Amino acid sequence: VKAFKEFTDVFNCLPIAALIEEIALCMHGGLSPELRNLNQINQIRRPLVVPDAGLACDILWSDPEENSCGWMQSQRGVSYTFGEDVVRRACENLKIDVVLRAHQVVDNGYAFFAERRLVTIFSASNYCGEFTTSGA
Repeated sequence: VKAFKEFTDVFNCLPIAALIEEIALCMHGGLSPELRNLNQINQIRRPLVVPDAGLACDILWSDPEENSCGWMQSQRGVSYTFGEDVVRRACENLKIDVVLRAHQVVDNGYAFFAERRLVTIFSASNYCGEFTTSGA
């Protein structure tokens, strides 16, 4: 139990997102309606106490939604889902080519969204003993 607590303390200090070669934005969840520039992510204070709403929450919890536009409240009960238009606009505004994220089980271990401007990567092949995905 002590080791688990130590690990979670370390995780709370790690960066919440990463930018690769100025073109690929990596995060656990997804985009946020509050995200206007990448510097906002650097301003998120650590150690992080995950809030119930706002930029940090969305980066960890938001999800793309097929066949939708704009922002919608997520059925998870926290954060949002977003459409392809949101991804295209975010890539243009943030001057990036792609968003790389995890957070959702996908059958083949990866899934493209918004004309390959967003990629979900999920490598757990037997997540929670329930999902039998191929893994990435």
